[in-house]
Amino acid sequence: MRVSRAQAEENRENVINVASRLFRERGFDGIGLKDLMAGAGLTQGAFYKQFASKEDLAAQASERAFESAFGRWSLAAETNPEDPLGAVVAFYLSTDHREERMDGCPIVALGADASRQSEDVKASFESGIRTHLEILGQMIGETGGDEARDKSMAVLSTMVGAVLLSRAVNDKALSKQILDAASESILPASTRPQHQ
Repeated sequence: MRVSRAQAEENRENVINVASRLFRERGFDGIGLKDLMAGAGLTQGAFYKQFASKEDLAAQASERAFESAFGRWSLAAETNPEDPLGAVVAFYLSTDHREERMDGCPIVALGADASRQSEDVKASFESGIRTHLEILGQMIGETGGDEARDKSMAVLSTMVGAVLLSRAVNDKALSKQILDAASESILPASTRPQHQ
């Protein structure tokens, strides 16, 4: 049965959205095309009508994951316009974010996998990381030029590393201590939010 152009585009967007979440949960190589397509309610045969390869889908799903992350950072920043960096750090280094494997940060979930993927996937990650750095640089704002850029790199690296380590341990108390220590290293004590 033929599907309309509009339905085909809707199916394609659905596959990208589902892949974005499933890749973050299972890794790029942790799920096959059959299961990805089943997750989107489609057959594997429909895949090749919409994507050149699994790598093509991985690159597009990575872009979608970063779009989602930027949206979540914006929402967090809106909760405290006086201290957007503090709000983003509080959100990112929370136990809630630690538990969000399907919707959490794509850098944490897929960073190691991305290093072994195609140039297109790496390009999606590079673009997403650069945008994260730009956003952080704007939030840091008190310094200019190379100082703000260097500080945004240190902040992003600290946050990503902390969430990664907090997910890698069984001990919930240790996991929370890792998140709290990262927050303390980023934010001055006077502006530090309390984590849940």
